Amino acid sequence: MSLGILGNKIGMTQIFDESGNIIPVTIIKAGPCFVTQIKTKLTDGYNAIQIGYGNVKLKKLNQPKIGHLNKLNNQPLKHLKEYKVENPEDFSIGQEINVDSFDDIQFINISGKTSGKGFSGLQKRYNFSIGPKSHGSKNHRAPGSIGMGTSPGRVLPGKKMAGQSGNKQLKVKNLKIIQTNKSENILVVKGSIPGKPGNLINITIAK
Repeated sequence: MSLGILGNKIGMTQIFDESGNIIPVTIIKAGPCFVTQIKTKLTDGYNAIQIGYGNVKLKKLNQPKIGHLNKLNNQPLKHLKEYKVENPEDFSIGQEINVDSFDDIQFINISGKTSGKGFSGLQKRYNFSIGPKSHGSKNHRAPGSIGMGTSPGRVLPGKKMAGQSGNKQLKVKNLKIIQTNKSENILVVKGSIPGKPGNLINITIAK
């Protein structure tokens, strides 16, 4: 069994359970992925498999990736990802990995890039409070004091300041699988996951 799979976020909706409770769910297109490389302790010093996801035109790939995939007689794949495994001999080049891997799995971890919000101020980025709005105050959404004066006389590293918000890698752990659709390679998980619809995500089995 593979330790992970790549996919795309389709979007969010809600479903009803047997008791009539509303469950917010995210629908995910998971795979199919194909094994593009097998690494062993003998050849690479560790056991792992590399999988590829997302069919793409050959002209969209750079020469190193084309050479890597041609060497293994694989179809052009856009995304490559490596997963450490204990038994690489159970896999073969070109083997398809899909939602069947999650048959007996209840909980998964999902990582992906969050939605980018551009250059943001402190209220939006870090939930700072705003200043007073009346009595002649001119400090509404300003950052305020950012450091000491004489000593140490500088702004300390890591200070929360305005800057790019979002567009960062985020991992959400222990999401429950509600439904699977093997014919369409669809996973339905409880709750929300990072990013916008169409976002590339990495699905791994929760420990």
